[in-house]
Amino acid sequence: MLNHPTLDLMQSLGLDGMAKGFKDLQNDPESQALDHQEWLGLLLHYEATARQQKRFERRLRTARLRQSACLEDIDYRASRGLDRSLFQKLATNDWIRDRRNLLIIGPCGIGKSYLACALGNKACRDDVSVAYHRAPRLFAALALARGDGRYARVLRSIAKIKLLIIDDWGPDPLNAEQRRDLLEIVEDRYDVGSTLITSQLPLDTWHDIIGDPTIADAILDRIVHNAHRIELKGESLRKDRCQDTNT
Repeated sequence: MLNHPTLDLMQSLGLDGMAKGFKDLQNDPESQALDHQEWLGLLLHYEATARQQKRFERRLRTARLRQSACLEDIDYRASRGLDRSLFQKLATNDWIRDRRNLLIIGPCGIGKSYLACALGNKACRDDVSVAYHRAPRLFAALALARGDGRYARVLRSIAKIKLLIIDDWGPDPLNAEQRRDLLEIVEDRYDVGSTLITSQLPLDTWHDIIGDPTIADAILDRIVHNAHRIELKGESLRKDRCQDTNT
């Protein structure tokens, strides 16, 4: 007789996980042998799991990752020089907790964006705030924000993110505003959050892409000195997939 009022109370309190667990346990004959303490423990487990899933989904929506990528689907057999032990170490997110950076460098089509998004997905799973931006669109968004008075607010929101992913860095040289934008971002985030950058360009060309030597030194000093590096080589994986499809 108390089943429906109990469910209604759980749902009114926002305990949707417990409500689902209550219904599942009621429909499971084996659960009748459990004592009250075991029932309560299972209901709390249902609620904790449901809340964790909701947080993950919210983090994932906010992150706006470019690809639906996850660690379990990483192909370590592809001939591109991906160090499995390093990548699995990065998947623990210790580097994010230590506020270190990560640079993924390699030719077009080698899977840089996918690897970045897989790490972003794992960070979301671990309740870490993530934001993904392609470099050209990030600079365009900041230029628009500068024009309509939102610039400072947008920079503050970027500074708060624990993992900022900047995808497709380069190859176009930065103009004066973009240099200042990037300096503001890395300065605000230095020793506060982690930044993951993917690029087709070798690291030794980044100084020239930034342009102004003084600003370039300041930016690279804050990004590179505490960064892990993944340098990929080989043929485009897209080319390999097309060949597999045609065989």
